[in-house]
Amino acid sequence: MKVAIVHYWLVGMRGGEKVVEALCRMYPQADIFTHVADRTRLSRELLAHDIRTTFIGRLPGAVRHYKKYLPLMPLALEQLDLRGYDLVISSESGPAKGVLTRADTPHVCYCHSPMRYLWDFYHDYLEEAGWFTRGMMRPWFHYLRMWDAVSAMRVDRCVANSRTVAARIRKHWRRDAVVVTPPVEVGALAPAELSRPAEGAPYLCLGQLVGYKRVDLAVRACTATGRALVVAGEGEMCRALEAVAGPTVRFVGRLDDNAMRAIYAQSRALLFPGEEDFGMVPVEAMASGRPVIAYGRGGALETVVDGETGLFFDAQDVDALVAALDRFEREEQRFDPLHIAAHARNFGEERFRTEFGAVVEEALRDVAGPGRA
Repeated sequence: MKVAIVHYWLVGMRGGEKVVEALCRMYPQADIFTHVADRTRLSRELLAHDIRTTFIGRLPGAVRHYKKYLPLMPLALEQLDLRGYDLVISSESGPAKGVLTRADTPHVCYCHSPMRYLWDFYHDYLEEAGWFTRGMMRPWFHYLRMWDAVSAMRVDRCVANSRTVAARIRKHWRRDAVVVTPPVEVGALAPAELSRPAEGAPYLCLGQLVGYKRVDLAVRACTATGRALVVAGEGEMCRALEAVAGPTVRFVGRLDDNAMRAIYAQSRALLFPGEEDFGMVPVEAMASGRPVIAYGRGGALETVVDGETGLFFDAQDVDALVAALDRFEREEQRFDPLHIAAHARNFGEERFRTEFGAVVEEALRDVAGPGRA
């Protein structure tokens, strides 16, 4: 069976790319299609597959400035010739699902979220843009929203990574979606010995340093109270965060897998102040036996158990996070690393393979016919 995996862009190894890795392990014969690929930042597992880019990848500066070509991406997807494939899987968070397939080729879309800059975050992006960009965004994004909704009808099965995303799919695409949580490398992250953090261990905030992640809340809260915090990751907000950070906040940049495992194990708890579609980072922290202090919206509500594997705060402001930190430190002894790690194992790759595989088999029976299932 010839399988095509369509992913929006391959410019790093974040959560969406980890899902593509798992799909490649399920379908080792698959070819990968994407708009742009920065091969210097991809895993060996992905590089072992045939990676083909749309014409976006040949445009000037595409590897760094691919988002500026967003209005051309629907057209680029429709130029991909997938007639020779028996199964198409799209990994959607940027434009990926809009490919054209044969009538008898099942198309299963694994949706991390409908494009949030078109829908939920549209007005936030509009406020932050310059006057020229705002003027261009309004007609472009109007067209892209219409295309996004219409192209959702090309998909035979929609799969959401969380109940939060399934609700967005119903709202924006008017489609029902099966929920299959993404695969998290819980076994690889578990330390050899699950123990409580050392005395004086810092809090941890890990991920892409961009505005909606709200890392600024963690930096400001720990600076104001003198708590030790390690910030791991890179992104456009790095300099602004460093400018408001006090002496108890340390930035360590982007980490490789070994360093990331170590920093989870050495932390006191993970601070997760953003609202995420699912959020692999909290599950990774819990796999290391560490509790999570999270903003109580989005995917964190589906992975963190308040009072058992972490706790929530209900407003995205510094005072609410400080209050949550105070509460956590009063109750810290109740958070058992063994129990936390056991809970995280519910989100491993085996579950993903079983549940996503069942959706694919159903699509193959219904769309391709019983002879190809």
